[in-house]
Amino acid sequence: MSSLIHTNRLEKYYAVPKTAGMRTWVLRNITLDIAKGEFVSIMGPSGSGKSTLLHILGMLDEPSEGEYIFDGTAVHTLNERRRSDLHKHHIGFVFQSYHLIDELTVEENIEAPLLYQKVSSSERKSRVADMLDRFHIVAKKDLFPHQLSGGQQQLVGIARALIIQPAVILADEPTGNLNSAQGREIMETFQALHKQGTTIIQVTHSEQNAQYGSRIIHLLDGSVEREERL
Repeated sequence: MSSLIHTNRLEKYYAVPKTAGMRTWVLRNITLDIAKGEFVSIMGPSGSGKSTLLHILGMLDEPSEGEYIFDGTAVHTLNERRRSDLHKHHIGFVFQSYHLIDELTVEENIEAPLLYQKVSSSERKSRVADMLDRFHIVAKKDLFPHQLSGGQQQLVGIARALIIQPAVILADEPTGNLNSAQGREIMETFQALHKQGTTIIQVTHSEQNAQYGSRIIHLLDGSVEREERL
């Protein structure tokens, strides 16, 4: 499999106020290769840098130092506008708290990323219909997020992430607000997407959820402690 993501000595730190030269380190010396089609889980205790790493990989944040190559593009050299453009076209993000827009229906929430891409109306309608059918939520299309269960909201979040046909889905604790049955449904959805060739990177505290993937990256104090192939 060819590499989709490569990081070389990636670091993230913040200056300590009023203390010359002092830094608070969040990530240190992160060197990773993630291939197209992999399902990778990132694990570690609270404060280990998991979400920060995911946000950098998703181009929602930028490293303080180091290199980040995404599908051949040197992300660390891009300005904010070009980085944002790359994110909008290639990254599907799934959040623990769903991040659906309360004032929009299910159908409108799923469609929203395509508006940023200036996709034609007919193409938008076709892709939305496909997602509604794929996730068996056609009957929910005119409902608002508050009318859905947590599991249903997360399915809408996954459909919204997939509709841009992303190179990778990044999921930050995707089952954190769900009960065990809903969480299992979401993880089985990710597993099915992976089998269809989708690249998935998830941050999780759950050993059980991590087992759905093909590799686990363990972080400790902002560094890669070890990797585990499944």
